[in-house]
Amino acid sequence: MTRLIETPFAQMTDAQRKLHEKIASGPRGGVRGPFLAWLKSPAYLEKLEETGRYLRYDTLFEPRLSEFAILITARFWNSQYEWYAHEPLARKGGLSPEIIKAVQENRRPADMAADEEAVYEFCIALHKNHFVSDDVYQHAFEQFGERGLVELIGLIGHYTTVSMTLNAFELQVPEGVEPPLK
Repeated sequence: MTRLIETPFAQMTDAQRKLHEKIASGPRGGVRGPFLAWLKSPAYLEKLEETGRYLRYDTLFEPRLSEFAILITARFWNSQYEWYAHEPLARKGGLSPEIIKAVQENRRPADMAADEEAVYEFCIALHKNHFVSDDVYQHAFEQFGERGLVELIGLIGHYTTVSMTLNAFELQVPEGVEPPLK
């Protein structure tokens, strides 16, 4: 059950309708999940949408790695909807089912490629310890450089905001869908 009172399109302000139409007609193909909450603050959503679009589609990370970082973040926050929305994208992006299953079960994946291991260790360190050790930093730096580190931090920071929004408003998976995280 969601805490969010959804605003019907006909009752939206001009700014809300404009953003709704922009998001619905873009690569996301619809307005759902955290966007339903963010529409309550159009100026905030306008900034988040641009940032989210960049992080999702335009970073130096291929989908296999960006979706991996998103799944790690969804798992950390136990964000059912976030996992539900991004697990298929991670599979489509080429992340192995074994890695996905391990993260879903809150285990360290085995047999990761060097770039996957760098993403995993960096994300886990920031989420759990709130900092990264010199070794973790160096491994990620060697894989992605400074731009990559900035964008990886941006990815997990943005999807932390997504997860917190989904959790606070209790935006869950669609009715009839089993929550993917235990």
